[in-house]
Amino acid sequence: MPKLKTNRGAAKRFRRTSTGFKHRRTNRNHILTKKPQKRKRQLRGFESVSAADAPAVRRMLPKKAR
Repeated sequence: MPKLKTNRGAAKRFRRTSTGFKHRRTNRNHILTKKPQKRKRQLRGFESVSAADAPAVRRMLPKKAR
C-alpha cells in the first residue's frame, strides 16, 4: 500500500484537535470597515468543522496532528 499524500491546501486551512478539526472563520479578511464591531468580534478564533465535512477533511489530512 503506498503512502498517502497530504493535501497541502487543506493542511494550511485545518488543524486537528482531540475531537476533530478546526478552521478559521470566514468573512474576516478584507472590507472590514462596513462590518459592525460586534460581527468582527464574533468572527475571531476558530470553529470546528461540521460533522458532514469531517470525513472529507480526514481523507485530505491522513497523518497525525502537528
